Amino acid sequence: MVKTNTLATAAPPVTILEPGRRESAYWRDLWRYRELFYFLAWRDILVRYKQTAFGVAWALLQPLLTMAVFTIVFGRLAKLPSDGAPYPIFVFAALLPWQFFAAAVTNGANSLVSNANLVSKVYFPRLIVPSASVIPGLVDFAISLGFLAVLMAWFGAWPDWRVVTLPLFLLLGAATALGASYWLAALTVKYRDFRYVVPFLLQAGLFISPVGFSSAIVPESLRTLYSINPLVGVIDGFRWALLGGATPLNTIGLALSAVLATALLASGIRYFRATERTFADVI
Repeated sequence: MVKTNTLATAAPPVTILEPGRRESAYWRDLWRYRELFYFLAWRDILVRYKQTAFGVAWALLQPLLTMAVFTIVFGRLAKLPSDGAPYPIFVFAALLPWQFFAAAVTNGANSLVSNANLVSKVYFPRLIVPSASVIPGLVDFAISLGFLAVLMAWFGAWPDWRVVTLPLFLLLGAATALGASYWLAALTVKYRDFRYVVPFLLQAGLFISPVGFSSAIVPESLRTLYSINPLVGVIDGFRWALLGGATPLNTIGLALSAVLATALLASGIRYFRATERTFADVI
């Protein structure tokens, strides 16, 4: 009589990976998959400058050309005020947060579609994908900030103690960029039209944001309405931190921008999480 070893013939245990039902499990998974975040961010940085003739110089060419055009059009021809600061520095200080925001939103909006093969095959918190796409914009920001320091030394415009507040305004800009990226990444999966809408919105946003001009020229009666654009407070804050007393700080606009950026980030996460389970099927 042959005895069957039931332990030997038992099927091996199977582990099934699926999104946690509880919200706390999802946020723990974000930490567990942090290496994927590092990988995606590093890959995007390498792809951005791989096989390019100018390399990281591309991070400077776009803001430099924009600064030159704005200086000629708004500074020389329109003769708009620059709050007492040299106009090239005045514009470049505003281009720092704007370029970071534009790059982060552009990459974030297309991040899920660009990683369709990864999203449709394995489980991981999808929130990692648009979050990682913000990092290349930070690299460009750091490069441009170094050039701004050289430019300010050239004009003899040195920042004062206010420069220590710069990380706070960068954090506010990052929250705004992440909130917009979460919304647009989720919407782009379902509606591919947003691939064409986002560049148009960013192009229009460059001219309605106080990049080539000061928020001080906006009539007082319209300034609160104008500050509904959360980048108004971010850009004004950057100028105040870098140019010191030359640029007044619009505290009402800054407070409104902080509230709107927080609301945009919270609602973006909420909408992203509500539609995340359908990404693999729709994408």
